[in-house]
Amino acid sequence: MDTILTVNGGSSSLKCGLYALEGGVLRCLIHLKVENLLGNPTLFKVRDEQNQVLDAHELDCCHVPQDERHQFALQEVLQWVSVHLPESHLIATGHRVVHGGNQYSTPVLLDDASFAELETLIPLAPLHQPYNLKLVQACRALAPELPVVACFDTMFHAQQSRLERLYALPRRLVDKGVHRYGFHGLSYEYLQRQLTLAGAGNLKTIVCHLGAGASMCAIREGRSIASSMGFTAVEGLPMGSRTGNLDPGVLLYLMREEGMDVDALEHLLYKESGWLGISGISSDMKTLHQAHEPAAEEAIDLFCYRVALEMGRLAAATEGVEQVVFSGGVGENDADVRARVLQRCGWLGIELDADANQRNAGIISTPDSRVTVRVMPTNEEAMIATHVTELLH
Repeated sequence: MDTILTVNGGSSSLKCGLYALEGGVLRCLIHLKVENLLGNPTLFKVRDEQNQVLDAHELDCCHVPQDERHQFALQEVLQWVSVHLPESHLIATGHRVVHGGNQYSTPVLLDDASFAELETLIPLAPLHQPYNLKLVQACRALAPELPVVACFDTMFHAQQSRLERLYALPRRLVDKGVHRYGFHGLSYEYLQRQLTLAGAGNLKTIVCHLGAGASMCAIREGRSIASSMGFTAVEGLPMGSRTGNLDPGVLLYLMREEGMDVDALEHLLYKESGWLGISGISSDMKTLHQAHEPAAEEAIDLFCYRVALEMGRLAAATEGVEQVVFSGGVGENDADVRARVLQRCGWLGIELDADANQRNAGIISTPDSRVTVRVMPTNEEAMIATHVTELLH
């Protein structure tokens, strides 16, 4: 049985999916996840396509240097597949790589030259790109005979207009790549393909990919027109621990008055802010709902307010809205957040079906709503496996 392994790595986690290629059709066999990779305990979980737990145990990583733990985790994944699915014959691995820069707007079969080019993009995504590339290196070391395909979070947005991508900076900086890129592209591309299958792919659409990492995208005629994230994955909405949009003058103030250096500012922007910073409690939305504290409530309200504001900006980009899609961990499961956002969006002609919203139904707008509102699960791993299949066949 020919299979493809998708590899989606973060700074302290690894998510993999094993997909069977049967008669040209992809089918997910299992999901594998390694959590708390840089801490203790490190958890290894395997679920089948029905989300039933097949295995859950702790990995002993204490003896492994931190800069080698991604390779260690990937080796454990490959070993588990070898033992429990001996009929699986891996034909390729597909990797989520956050940044493709200006060079890559389509998936690419990696070789030494293209890998070296991706390393030059690390300054554009310092908290994501290094871990993505570590896992590419690990795959090439553990299974050098396998093709390795990189799929980029930026590529769905690559055809946005120059006006959307420009910052009002000197051209010498723009020419060096300092402009808007947009992220979460694999998620948006997957959702767009699902909308097309549902006969709704050509509508003027705003997609809300809401989770601890959150962004929004305006899609017209199946193409990304504008997005909330820009040069980095910290721009846009306030997120679990990321600031979202921030007056650059705040950074100058913090440098001058608080004596903060680059590392301190980076930690503030990515790790101490967002829902965590406002609430002082957590970067997890479910925890904030359960806290029943004024600061937690304010963090939720701020997030929903900013999502509603961004809806207006993106509606201007699409020159009208025909459907809104909620996805991501919060977008798919948090009826309260969706209701708070949509209450501010009545001016778009949205009418919410409160009962359908509470049930996380596929469509949560009323039949009379001028805008269809959908709740759709995303699947970045499936999109990666699809790209690998299309590239190699």
